[in-house]
Amino acid sequence: MGLIDTMIQTHKGDMMSPNEIKKLQYKRLKKLVQYARKNSPFFKELYKDVGDDFRLEDLPPTNKVAMMENFDTWITDSNITMERINEFTKDIENVGRMIDDKYLIFKTSCSTGNPATILYDKKNINVASAVAALRSFARKEDFKKFMKNGKRTAGVFANYGFYLACGMSRYLQLQMPRKKNKITIDVNAPEEQIIKELNEFNPSMLSGYPSNLALLSNFKELTIKPDVVITGGELLTDEIRHKLKEKFGCYVQTHYSCTEAGEIACECSEKHLHINEDWVIVEPVDKNNNPVGFGVRSDKVLITNLSNYIQPFIRYELTDRIIVHNEKCNCGKNSCWLEIEGRTDDILEFENGILIAPMSFYKILEEIPEIKRFQLIQKSSNKLELRLLADNKEVAFNKAIKDLQEFLNSKDIHDVELFLSDELPQANKVSGKFNHIYKDFEENNKTLSLKK
Repeated sequence: MGLIDTMIQTHKGDMMSPNEIKKLQYKRLKKLVQYARKNSPFFKELYKDVGDDFRLEDLPPTNKVAMMENFDTWITDSNITMERINEFTKDIENVGRMIDDKYLIFKTSCSTGNPATILYDKKNINVASAVAALRSFARKEDFKKFMKNGKRTAGVFANYGFYLACGMSRYLQLQMPRKKNKITIDVNAPEEQIIKELNEFNPSMLSGYPSNLALLSNFKELTIKPDVVITGGELLTDEIRHKLKEKFGCYVQTHYSCTEAGEIACECSEKHLHINEDWVIVEPVDKNNNPVGFGVRSDKVLITNLSNYIQPFIRYELTDRIIVHNEKCNCGKNSCWLEIEGRTDDILEFENGILIAPMSFYKILEEIPEIKRFQLIQKSSNKLELRLLADNKEVAFNKAIKDLQEFLNSKDIHDVELFLSDELPQANKVSGKFNHIYKDFEENNKTLSLKK
């Protein structure tokens, strides 16, 4: 199915009733499961006791750890192996390029303990493009202004590595090299450089992590007036939404996505995140994978990507906590909508009032392959504690020190102590939430000093 056909199918999905959407979901699910059973040795074994006339709940849940351990048998194209992918991704110039002219390669973060390698086939890319084109904008008036003003899009994300944002952006640039209406700016570049590039480009749409955009909005030198701001990657709080609206004088919205499932939910004019139910199945469940009802917060979520055939994600576990609503939304959409308990890491403040957004640290630490999981805790204005899960913590910590100190020095932040903790990364004992980067000036854990 080409892009035009996918656009037509996605537009039809917007017109469907809830019952029609459920029937379409099941039709696409059966087709995906049939393909996975035939072409993936992993799923052939996993579904050996599942009959042809199955319900969604009959399919065993899957998770990142098990799938990555069985990567070569998970993939439905036997020509693709992890060994070949590792060789392909050694060359940073391959970001946005297809291996075998068939699949884009993306890497996820180590936020849940194990990074994942994700392939997108052309069908999955077309679905992502169709959803972005037809459902990205919460309000029609913002879309009209965006189209009128040349569709100039600027994203402030990690502009390196095989991550979804920069990888998809580079792919589109390579497909349409003459078009100059889209740029990605490195989130860890000096603020002066980011501001200069944004002012010169003057985007109609500005996208980025909420915390980073909130920090950029403090600079009077940033004079752009986009038609819309679309955030992602972190929870968009009401406070940051208001701050960005005041700075840029436009509508501010967000969305809910992940590399494995693509665009899971898009925001509407009522600020509700409507699930793209025609292309993804979302199951809010408790810790034992039992379904929770509408209006009840889940412990995690199982997602099924109905468009990825090279690497099927079927009842795949995400650690997000969500609440799904089935009450009718005033925007007129028929799909269910959700609330998400998103990443709420802290903005860290150092001496001389220098502020650093959490995503800057996050993108540095997740690039270190030896680190399986991390937690960075600010103990004072010049003291950071690092908790690590790694096969060799000291090797991982030494690499982290080097990269973190280099970054801090580039921000004119010096004499910061970095300590390796005896403790492993852990969720908050009261809330159960896991934060990667936060301030805790009162905590007094025993630490091992490895100051360099």
